[in-house]
Amino acid sequence: MDDFFKSRALEYHSAKKPGKTSTIASKPIDTPEELSMAYTPGVAAPAMEISKERWKAYRYTNKGNLVAVVSNGSSILGLGNRGALASKPVMEGKAMLFKTYADIDAFDIEISDEEPEKVVATIQALAPTFGGINIEDIKAPECFYIEKRLRELLDIPVLHDDQHGTAVTVAAALLNACTVTGKEIGNIKIVICGAGAAAISSAKMLMEMGISKEQITMLDSKGVINTARNDLNKIKASFAINSNATTLSQAINGADVFIGLSRGDILTESDVKSMSPSPIIFALANPVPEISYKQAKTVRPDAVVATGRNDNPNQINNLLAFPYLFRGALDTLSTTINEIMKIAAAKAIAAIAQEDTSNGSKEEYGKTFSFGKEYILPKPGDKRLLTNVSSAVALAAMESGVARRSIASFTEYKENLLNRVDNENFFAREYLRHKIGNHSIEREREI
Repeated sequence: MDDFFKSRALEYHSAKKPGKTSTIASKPIDTPEELSMAYTPGVAAPAMEISKERWKAYRYTNKGNLVAVVSNGSSILGLGNRGALASKPVMEGKAMLFKTYADIDAFDIEISDEEPEKVVATIQALAPTFGGINIEDIKAPECFYIEKRLRELLDIPVLHDDQHGTAVTVAAALLNACTVTGKEIGNIKIVICGAGAAAISSAKMLMEMGISKEQITMLDSKGVINTARNDLNKIKASFAINSNATTLSQAINGADVFIGLSRGDILTESDVKSMSPSPIIFALANPVPEISYKQAKTVRPDAVVATGRNDNPNQINNLLAFPYLFRGALDTLSTTINEIMKIAAAKAIAAIAQEDTSNGSKEEYGKTFSFGKEYILPKPGDKRLLTNVSSAVALAAMESGVARRSIASFTEYKENLLNRVDNENFFAREYLRHKIGNHSIEREREI
């Protein structure tokens, strides 16, 4: 991060009202009668109703549209273990994205403890407040246990976005990259560089979608995860394969797909040259990818290349997935977000980009996008993500038996989603203009 951008970012976060989120009342409280309904004695009525039937909390409170964004700061994206308080700007940002893109209210919670059992106990104790739990920036392997335990204990959706948001978006990108290159997903050879939460979850999801374990070669910091190694934990050992390859260069020779979820500048030009015709390269380390987009395309013009950066084509961004996974789950009062719902989300995301063919291109950000090697995923903010992905997730929840509420008309549902987001964003913008002035809003937009 250069000094100029750093100073702008710090100004953005500190200007006028520190931070990026705030609480806004959703009901009027301008008269004595409204005050008496909003608090005492009026609150006794819904409190008594909820005490008799807990599901009425979804009718009389914000529980059904409220997600907790929880971290202990043990694995902050690109920064490592910086502690709970340092994770707060990131969690506030995540809450902001939930609200902006899916009209989901979200509240950040930073837990100053790295002991998995204590993290689980804290979240479980707070869970009655929320309709869903989004776990964020918790290191592996603790994150796997924490999510698994919470899914066992709670009857609301729990999602570790670093795992599953990444996995869904990677899966969507791979489906479309294979379509563009003419590769058969059941025959491709995949190298996954990295064995953390995102890499493990991505591998598991690809296997759920029909890719065999034998098609995947995974590497950690010590090299290829193969059956000859005796230093593997239980999770890594489940991906061990019979292979003589020990290094990345050996593993990637002849590979169709590289998925990097590790660290910057470790994929060489020689490695890329050794891949199969029309290789698929997802270099997703942030802020520096395993190989730059420009370098990869220079060496292999026939490649489909994606990174995690928004200044290159084909950004693989969790923002394409997590708001809509929760939107569909919350709207059906789902007890969980299962594999069927995640696969439905991946396919829906992929389908959106495929809609934008040369005969029906998508205009956004002042540019025209057509499905192909430089456009395999829709752009963040595409309204079809809200309507199509949320609907696909909701339908999958209903069909897989985890939904406690059905959606009668998906046409009406999609219209309501667009209306609520447009209205919320309009009122949020007017509120900000009133509070900090138009000049500051324009400055924030530029930033």
